[in-house]
Amino acid sequence: MQQNPLLKTKLHIPPTRRELVPRLRLIEWLNTGLDRKLILISAPAGFGKTTLLSEWVQAMGGSTPPIAIAWLSLDERDNDPGRFLVYLVAALQTIDKSLGHAAMAVLQSPGMVNIETVLISLLNEVTELPYQVLLVLDDYHVVESQPVDKAITFLLKHLPSQSH
Repeated sequence: MQQNPLLKTKLHIPPTRRELVPRLRLIEWLNTGLDRKLILISAPAGFGKTTLLSEWVQAMGGSTPPIAIAWLSLDERDNDPGRFLVYLVAALQTIDKSLGHAAMAVLQSPGMVNIETVLISLLNEVTELPYQVLLVLDDYHVVESQPVDKAITFLLKHLPSQSH
């Protein structure tokens, strides 16, 4: 796979605005989802899904036990499985720089990449983390790639218990 520079802003949690109306009921509802692998937020464009997620993540700042948050804002280019996986690893590396080096080496090697091999390597490392991990995939609706959908299905099926 050709190495392209990463757009690091895709890995940043969007800031919340000061004039934001707190949505405490929705935040509490999202908190109850932390005992599940997947929390899905679905609403039409412009209804504040990203804003809600940012507010929720900000509210988690002082949670006990702490929750490490990896954020990935997706766009149409992330339909490429290799690109998606590189950004997925990079997002997880924002919570722990030691994560994903073996997976990234596979992704950057020439030739075909076995997506499951990359995910297994990554999942095995996440399993060893002594804290909860929340991976936010913002704007997943732009992904229409069957290989990326299969990768997410595999990820969810084998997600460690402390991960969401």
